Amino acid sequence: MSISKAIVPIAGLGTRLLPTTKALPKEMLPVGRLPVIHHVVEELVAAGIRQILFVTGGNKGAIEDHFDESSELVRRLEAERHDMLATCRLGFRERGIEFFSVRQRILPGQTKPAGTGDAVAAGRAFVGDVPFVVAFGDSIVRTAAGNPLLQRMIASHLDHNSACTIGAYEVADELMHHYGILVPETIGADDTKLIDLLEKPKPDQTSSRLAISARYVFSPAIFDQISQLMPSPSGEFYLTDAIGALISEGSTVRAVRLSRDEKRCDIGNHLAYFETFVDYALDDPVWGAQIRAYMREKSAGGPS
Repeated sequence: MSISKAIVPIAGLGTRLLPTTKALPKEMLPVGRLPVIHHVVEELVAAGIRQILFVTGGNKGAIEDHFDESSELVRRLEAERHDMLATCRLGFRERGIEFFSVRQRILPGQTKPAGTGDAVAAGRAFVGDVPFVVAFGDSIVRTAAGNPLLQRMIASHLDHNSACTIGAYEVADELMHHYGILVPETIGADDTKLIDLLEKPKPDQTSSRLAISARYVFSPAIFDQISQLMPSPSGEFYLTDAIGALISEGSTVRAVRLSRDEKRCDIGNHLAYFETFVDYALDDPVWGAQIRAYMREKSAGGPS
């Protein structure tokens, strides 16, 4: 058995990146030569995903346009600048990749989408009764060598017949209050069953420092848990609450750690975005060496 479907929530407002994201979705911010969301999609494709559902919100049309290989720009290049056509031909159709989209709801009386749980629930008809991946569109997982995280997660999920498998990585004490923290059955294991999930705990509440890395594999059982959620005070339905309910009822929920050769790049604030862009720029096959030289010059107090 393989997993071929993925839900990619991209309805968030990107408020922590304002004013950069006032008119541009954060998922379309360039990271190296490609936007964030393109890196996410390539990660999914490398793991065997062939059908991708974008759960969108307002002001996200640029994402759909990016993956549209019959866009107005492509048609103009076909007619006028055939020499540049290859730069816009992304090749997803030739690889058998299909894209779909659905708009996430905004509940009456609210001004923003109804949360991560609601975003995943929007894909229920798309998923049907098969396991599927969830990858949030504002987070990239880079693998320098070896078997990528998402591929290991899918293999673990199928091998253990899990209800949920979560990508995880270690965070420092001072960052714990930003994340859902996973409590593993086996401390230090690369692939382990989870016994609890704590939402933004303090360091003295658990010895675990395993944070959720915005990558999940689910069985369709998650939809029933989401449907039973009560909204938070902000009116949102949280995916972590549904996962916690799976753990509480005794379903198999596991975590697979990022390896030493992997890095989660979270495009959630300007500093994280700047760091991620620099990482990719330094690795550029054409300009990377010159970027390194420029940075050495700046570090040495060279010309502004």
